[in-house]
Amino acid sequence: MYSEIYEKSGSDIVNELGVQYGKYRKRMKYTQKDVSAKSGLSVFTISSFENGSATGITLASLVKLLRAIDCLDEMEKLLPELPESPMALFLKQSKQNKKWKQTQSK
Repeated sequence: MYSEIYEKSGSDIVNELGVQYGKYRKRMKYTQKDVSAKSGLSVFTISSFENGSATGITLASLVKLLRAIDCLDEMEKLLPELPESPMALFLKQSKQNKKWKQTQSK
């Protein structure tokens, strides 16, 4: 799946995201009008996003839409916190070993 997404255009990805958003919204029992009221976006914008005709949606609008259906925490999955690099872990471990050896030699 990871390599498949790179073969899709940006518009295709946004289209699929809109369809998926519509499924989430419906499962959570929100109407487009409910989402409009909570997000400040028009019903037309929401409908266009869900049916794939609004492929140029802004990130700010996506954040508003996710917040409106209580799924904003999913945004963290886009760019999760990076793990510590192997070099940083090695240096930290080396520093701890050095301190431990110093306390043992006293």
